Amino acid sequence: MDLFTLFPTLSTSFIVISAILVAIGWGQIIKGKREAHKKTMIAAAIAAIIFFIIYTSRTAFIGNTAWGGPESLKPYYQTFLIFHIVLATVAAVFGITTLTLGFKEKYAKHRKWGKVTSIIWFFTAITGVAVYVLLYVLYPGGHTKPVWDILLGT
Repeated sequence: MDLFTLFPTLSTSFIVISAILVAIGWGQIIKGKREAHKKTMIAAAIAAIIFFIIYTSRTAFIGNTAWGGPESLKPYYQTFLIFHIVLATVAAVFGITTLTLGFKEKYAKHRKWGKVTSIIWFFTAITGVAVYVLLYVLYPGGHTKPVWDILLGT
């Protein structure tokens, strides 16, 4: 496995771990295990942050993977990718908001935001895995230039 596949595999793994931890945390709070819920959700947030660090580092220094599938499927893939990116962005903002409400002990709002945030996060993880499978399993593509090279004009 080279750097072009190692980092996407790692980052996707951390999103899956994060989603699993969110599901576990949801179950814990339903059972009234507040302290366990808090620790699990912090771990889920850390996994998401690790994903973000790996993803942005790869984009900046290695580059992303271009679509390698048939041209006839490219518009569908790009539409799906845009949906995933928007969903991930919304999930991140909602996640930060939900965590903040929890830490501020505004539990009524935290509960309302948490339900929606969790569902969005699950869809983000599922679509993220789908993007990974499309780019690295079904239709491996070429690689784009690192953002760093683009910024420096190299």
